Amino acid sequence: MGKKIFIDLSHPFGADIPLWPYFQKPVIDTMHGLAKSGVLSQKVTVVMHAGTHADSPRHVMERDFEGKRTRYTHELPVDAYCGLAICLDVKVSPWELITDRHRDEACARARFDPKELKNGMVLLLRTGTHLLYDDSKDYYHYSPGTGLRAGQWIEKYHPKCVAMDMQALDHPLHTAMGKNGPTQMNLPGRTGRPITQEYIDKYGIEQYAWFDREVFIQTFGMDRYMEEYGKLEKAGEWGTWEPCHKYMMGNGIVGIENIGGDLEKVVGKRFQFWCFPLRWYMGDGTMVRCVAEIDEAGINDAPDRVYKYGVI
Repeated sequence: MGKKIFIDLSHPFGADIPLWPYFQKPVIDTMHGLAKSGVLSQKVTVVMHAGTHADSPRHVMERDFEGKRTRYTHELPVDAYCGLAICLDVKVSPWELITDRHRDEACARARFDPKELKNGMVLLLRTGTHLLYDDSKDYYHYSPGTGLRAGQWIEKYHPKCVAMDMQALDHPLHTAMGKNGPTQMNLPGRTGRPITQEYIDKYGIEQYAWFDREVFIQTFGMDRYMEEYGKLEKAGEWGTWEPCHKYMMGNGIVGIENIGGDLEKVVGKRFQFWCFPLRWYMGDGTMVRCVAEIDEAGINDAPDRVYKYGVI
């Protein structure tokens, strides 16, 4: 066994980090300065779902699939986000919906049997989107992402935690960036038209329907909708709204969004993954520092990540 080193898998935090489209930017105030007070102390006002962060089950569901109240952050085990891990290289295009097929292909490339995930493993998904991390439509509006099929795959193999290098644990059109949830921002894309219409123009109404409950029912009928999304609807959940989140959290599987840092150094590798949320009473998730502990000789030959978006 060689020398163990730590690889940072977190994006830097600061007042001007990229943010999910409806979040207010962090405010960092200096309460005491060295010149006047002899100490430096600062106050941070921030949405906890900023930058690299963990979701607890309570973030998206009132009750899990067994009908039990979902857990807040303080109710999770201290090692809920830690464990032996593998980072799968998911080959996907911008805006593509990641399915069970993508996961199976990634496992085959890594010569990894996904049944091992049931042994309390952490699954990291690398799509390369983390390299686009910025206040940009490329990173948010047009990110690839997971959905129903990926959520069902995670439920089947049941890792303890899943971390992704994208803006969310779901495709942007499965979120409020599209036409899901009470806010339904349906954000304008590069053409100035709503991203939902851009997607329809590019892929057709039948492909788009998987992101929109009403369109799915109009296109395929209620029986087909309940066949596909019925488990979520019977649990009192809006089926097309963040289905991968809910297939995870409803089964007690926690998640991490926006992993980054030097992720390229561990793609395709196995390692010990460390990640600890704040011990926050009734928390819905917190910003985290994610780290891979791995043999130095085993890392990929990748340059150190340099961030250029102005946070440091």
